[in-house]
Amino acid sequence: MAASKKKWGKLGKLTLAMLMVGTVVLSGCSSSESGGESGSGDEKQVTLKVEIFDRGTPPSPYTVTDNYLTRYIQDNFGTPNNINMEFVPIPRSEEIKKLNVLMASGGDVPDIVFTYDTPTFNRYAEQGGLTELTDLINEHGPDLKKFLDGDALSYGQYKGEQFAVPSKRAFLGKYSSFIRTDWLEKLGMDVPQTTDELYEVLKAFKEKDPGETGGKVIPFGMTIEPAQYDPLIWSFIEPTTEEQKYTLTQKLGSNDYPTLLPGFKEALQFMNKLYNEGLISRDFSLDEDKKQLYQDVQNGLTGFLTEDYPNLYYDEGTYDNLLKNKPEAKLEPIDPFTNSEGKRAKPQYAPNGMYIMIPKSSERSVEAIKYLNWLSKPEVLLAMQNGVEGENYKMVDGIPMAIEDAPQEIKDRLHNAGADTSIIANGNFVGTEEQNREKMTSNFPERFQDLHRKAMEISMTDTFLPINFDRPIEAEGKYGTNLQSKYEEMIVKTAMAKPADFDKTFESAMKDYMVSGGQAILDERTEAYNEMKSK
Repeated sequence: MAASKKKWGKLGKLTLAMLMVGTVVLSGCSSSESGGESGSGDEKQVTLKVEIFDRGTPPSPYTVTDNYLTRYIQDNFGTPNNINMEFVPIPRSEEIKKLNVLMASGGDVPDIVFTYDTPTFNRYAEQGGLTELTDLINEHGPDLKKFLDGDALSYGQYKGEQFAVPSKRAFLGKYSSFIRTDWLEKLGMDVPQTTDELYEVLKAFKEKDPGETGGKVIPFGMTIEPAQYDPLIWSFIEPTTEEQKYTLTQKLGSNDYPTLLPGFKEALQFMNKLYNEGLISRDFSLDEDKKQLYQDVQNGLTGFLTEDYPNLYYDEGTYDNLLKNKPEAKLEPIDPFTNSEGKRAKPQYAPNGMYIMIPKSSERSVEAIKYLNWLSKPEVLLAMQNGVEGENYKMVDGIPMAIEDAPQEIKDRLHNAGADTSIIANGNFVGTEEQNREKMTSNFPERFQDLHRKAMEISMTDTFLPINFDRPIEAEGKYGTNLQSKYEEMIVKTAMAKPADFDKTFESAMKDYMVSGGQAILDERTEAYNEMKSK
C-alpha cells in the first residue's frame, strides 16, 4: 500500500539558516581513485549535500566538514563525477530534532539524510517526504544492491515501497553466557551444556562457595537489562508458527519480547525458582545500568552471567579488573540455555543500522544513489574504514590490521571513520564474514582474542531475526515506553513472589500489561499480519 501524501510545512527557516552556518563546501582536483568514475568535461557541476554527524571537537587541524575522509570523498567520488560534495553537520545529540527542522524546510534539506530512529523514518515516509528508491537503485546502484542483499534492503521499506537505504551491520550477534571455569575446576564439575545442568552448577556455587567469598557468592549475576534475562527467557519459548511469531511477539523499543508466546510463563517461573533459592542477584531490580553487576563480577563474587558478547573483554575492562582482584580467575564464554528441541535459541540484531533517506524535495536523487553505490564498493570501504596501507594498516591474511605505533597524525585521519562517513556500513567490512569477525576481534587485547572469538560464535548459534513488518505498528509507538516498564515490573514481581503466589502474581501482572497497551499491540499486529498474508 502506498504511503499517504501530506505536504510539509515551512517551519524552522531561521533555525535552518543558523544550522547551515559553518557548512563547508569541499572541492578537489585530484585524479579518480578507488571506484570513482570520471564524468564528461562538458557536464555542468552540481552540488550534492550530505548530512554528517557532529560529535564534538575533531582533532586538529580537521573540522567536522573538512577532514581527511571528506577530502577523500571529494577527490575520489565528487571531482571525477563533476560533483561538489557539501557536508551538512547535525549534532549527534540533537539528531532527530535538527533533522525534523531540515525536513520541514523543504528546499534547504540535504540530498542525503539519515536516522537510527525507526518511528522518525516511518513518519517521513507516511507524510510523503521521501523519494521512492526502487527504480533508482535498480538503475544506478548495482554495487549497493549487491552489498545490501535482499534481507538488509527490505528493512528500508514502508508499506511495500523502498523509502530508505538501510546501512548494513557487519555482525548480527548479541548475547553470550560466561562462567567462572576456575570455580568449576575447583568443584570437579564440567561446563554445563543444558539449562538443567546449569541449575545444578548454580546450586553448587551457592552451597560450596568455590570463590571463597565468605557467603557473598552470587551464582547468577542478574540485572533488569535485556542482556541478562533475554537468553534465559527465550530458551523456554516453545516452537511457534509463523503466525504466532508475528502476532504474539511484542516489540518494545528496539527489542522483540516473547510476552505472549507459549513458554513465557514457564521462563518467569524458572526465574522465580532461582530467586527464591538465592541463585540470582538479590537486588537485580535496582541495577538498571549494570554497574552493580560489573562490580560484583570484578570483585570475584559472580559465578555465571549472560551479557552482550563483547562487553567483558575490552582493554582495562571487566575481565581485566577481575584479574587484578583475582589473578587465578577464568571467565569463559559458554552456551548452556537449551529449549525443548535442544537448540540454544537466542535473538540477534536486525541486519540494518541507520535509515539513509533522500528527501522528496531533492533534485539530486540520481547523484545520491550513485554516491551510495560508490561507498559500497569493497575498495572504497577498505580505504575509508582503514586508511592507507603501510601507514594506517598492514594486510595480514587478507585482513587490514591497524598499525598500533603509527604517528598520532596518521591515526587522526580515521577519527570519524565508520558509520559517520561510510554511512552504508555499520561495522568494518573487509571481506568474507569470517574476515569481518577476525577484524572485529583484532580490536580487542591479544590476551582475550580467543575468548572473544568464542563469544562471537556463541552469539550467532541458533539465532533468529527480529520480526519485520513493512508498516509501523502504531500501538507500539504509542504504548511502548510504558509497556517496557510494565514488562520489567512483571519480571521483577514474578521473580520475587513466593513460589505459592507465583500464578496469581503472573496473572495480575499480565492483566495490567495487556490493559496498558499490550492488547492494542496484539490486535494491530494480528491485523497487519492478516493484511500481509492476503496480498
